[in-house]
Amino acid sequence: MKDGAKREINTLLERYPVLSGMRARLSECVELLTVCFRAGGKMLVCGNGGSAADSLHIVGELMKGFVLDRPLPEKLRDALCASCPDEAAYYIANLQRALPVISLTSEISLITAYSNDKAADLVFAQQVLGYGRAGDVLLAISTSGNSANILHAARIARVVGMDVISMTGRGGGMLAKLSDVLLDIPADVTHHVQELHLPVYHALCLALEQELFGGQGSSVESEENGSNHSGGRIRDKAGAGRERCA
Repeated sequence: MKDGAKREINTLLERYPVLSGMRARLSECVELLTVCFRAGGKMLVCGNGGSAADSLHIVGELMKGFVLDRPLPEKLRDALCASCPDEAAYYIANLQRALPVISLTSEISLITAYSNDKAADLVFAQQVLGYGRAGDVLLAISTSGNSANILHAARIARVVGMDVISMTGRGGGMLAKLSDVLLDIPADVTHHVQELHLPVYHALCLALEQELFGGQGSSVESEENGSNHSGGRIRDKAGAGRERCA
């Protein structure tokens, strides 16, 4: 991993010493997801209740810039200038490179239709079957590790050739045996587990962004070295884009 990605994991463990035993597994997650995204794969995320909200939160951190700007690559900027010159400046100034992540909790029409017509406990498994491809990753979130719909999703993910990363409470429950990487939080009470899930997935998102868009040596790195923080800066967005098309 790059130094920036390692730094994010170190910061997490310094702030939350209770997670110190997870260093190797956190690094393994970053490496597994980096391989997936660099190969053009995607991550599917699912969970129930608060974990469903976490799955949406994770999408929000990875499908746009988290703390890095992620400017568009030169080839795409040139294509925008050639294809839609009137709008190119606006697109170039605002669009960011994304990591493809889909939450399986957000398709309400599909979830309710499938639950009504077929089997409610297979709503995530059905989406894994539809979206998932070999080389993709399923991030399965369950504080107990025993949620039936999460277990079904993990089984189908393995059948279609996906890797499974699981975020659970202590021990991982039944999900542990279905996981390529298990991030089991050393806590037993549901809300205590959830309180630690958030900083863990924040650190993973930050580390992935550093690995894929930060500094030199990445196949999808920022052409401006990915080291710019998006906060605390005022800029002329249209002007920035216009300069790139000049």
